[in-house]
This record gives sequence, structure tokens and C-alpha cells, in this order.
Amino acid sequence: MPDKRRDVISWDEFFMRVAIAASLRSKDPITQVGACIADTNHRILSVGYNGTPSAINDDDFPWGSSDDPLRDKHSYVVHAEANAVLNYRGSLKDMQGATVYVTLFPCHECAKLLVQAGVGEVVYLDDKYEGTLDNQISRRCLDTCGVTYRRVAVPA
Repeated sequence: MPDKRRDVISWDEFFMRVAIAASLRSKDPITQVGACIADTNHRILSVGYNGTPSAINDDDFPWGSSDDPLRDKHSYVVHAEANAVLNYRGSLKDMQGATVYVTLFPCHECAKLLVQAGVGEVVYLDDKYEGTLDNQISRRCLDTCGVTYRRVAVPA
């Protein structure tokens, strides 16, 4: 009997690749973000990506940044982590201790949402806003609530 294959990808790489695939659904021309929430048994609970709410026709809203909130994408886009939590159809108690794999470190609003949902770990691919005030607030929120976070690299 042949030995089983040993060169399989890790769970971290698997779930991060799911998050990357989700990010490919984003219509944002500047920043595409994906998230995948997995429980402690390596089961995918939910995925999400950044985009407008489903009831909004995204052709009718701006995709650029502007000083005018009515013309700024940030006024209309739901973040990937929030969409992943909102897309979940089970009981939020199932998210207790879960891990969210996200292609971009969470903003402070998403950090609060993940803490409230009971997520226990954030695994991220990129932190392009590292050092900003928003990023510092996110990290403080996660630290205070005992949510761990770590960066991973995914081979091309």
C-alpha cells in the first residue's frame, strides 16, 4: 500500500486561499478584501468580501475615494469580515473561538464585530495600514479582549 501524500498545504494556507478567492468577488478597484471564518474543527463557517449591501445596485454608487461622503466608496461598502459574520446562517455560539482568515488586517469597526461574535483568532495576509490610528485601535481592542492575531505568508 502506498504512503499517503505528505506535501499537502497547511490549514492556514487552505483557509487563507479561500479568503483570497473570496476577495476576487470584490468590485472595489483599489482594495479587494476577503475573509473566511473557520471553527476549531477546520470547518468553514462563512466567507465574505468587501462590497455594497446586496440590496444596492453597485453600478449606481461610487467606487473611488472623495472628501464628499456622498461620493466616497467608504460610505457604502460593507467590509469582508462583517459580510462573513452576516453571511453565517448558524448560531453565533458556533463562532466562539473560531479563526477568521482575512487578506487585510481588520479595521477597528470589524475588530469590534469579530470580538462581539466570539472569534478567538485573526490570521491576516497584509497590514497595509499598520501604525495608523485605526490600526492601533484595532490591535488594542483585540488585545484587550484576548483575541490573538498573526500574519501568514501564502506561497504564490
